[in-house]
Amino acid sequence: MKITATIITLNEEKNIEEVIKSVQTVCDEIIVIDSLSNDRTCEIAENLGAKVIKQAYLGDGPQKAFGTQFASNDWILSIDADERLDLNAIEEIKKIDLNSTNYDAFSFARKTFVGKNYIKLWYPDRVTRLYNQKKCAYSIAKGHARVETKNIKDLKADMLHYSYDDYVHMVRTTEKFIKRGAILALEDGQEANNFDPIIHGVGALFKTLVLKGGMFHGINGWNVAVISAFSSYMKYAVMLDMQKQKNK
Repeated sequence: MKITATIITLNEEKNIEEVIKSVQTVCDEIIVIDSLSNDRTCEIAENLGAKVIKQAYLGDGPQKAFGTQFASNDWILSIDADERLDLNAIEEIKKIDLNSTNYDAFSFARKTFVGKNYIKLWYPDRVTRLYNQKKCAYSIAKGHARVETKNIKDLKADMLHYSYDDYVHMVRTTEKFIKRGAILALEDGQEANNFDPIIHGVGALFKTLVLKGGMFHGINGWNVAVISAFSSYMKYAVMLDMQKQKNK
């Protein structure tokens, strides 16, 4: 079985070793697409046997799609630097006969952590990451992109997602994505009105606390709900501000 792992990076020296080690047992080739890091990311990756391709960041989808042209294999395992294959994922991948499967791609359930806190209400957060590049590919969306195919098999396997060091880190990361999300929405032709921040903010709070049951997940559920509401509210507030500045 031949699989190429692709990992997009930017200053990921604290993560790159662990993510490479997590895929080495199922991938015979590892390609790191690095967005011009200024730390030891590339050095560490190369020392672990990965091929490093340097490319200024193109956006999530285009950056992930860019790396596949350097792959020697048809099957691609796309994994982020802050993710790891769980042991059950490694075992499930080993069981797949990729030479004869009728599926274009396979998805994993994702367990996300804030520090050491497992955010259960976000599970399973399905992500399609193992795919045949001759049959499908990542979308060109500059925001969080996905593999475009409906012929997917859901594996009983997990990816571990160490997205945030702690809640302070989560808030700071959220702040970065607020402006980025607002810009991408406006570029996509969306417009915000004066009611949108409140509608989307309250909606995100209700969805997380009630529909997803966050209120029953203790302080972690409430923390995630409040931060999600803040993110949704501020995205549309920033969109409104940008629209007003443009129309001056």
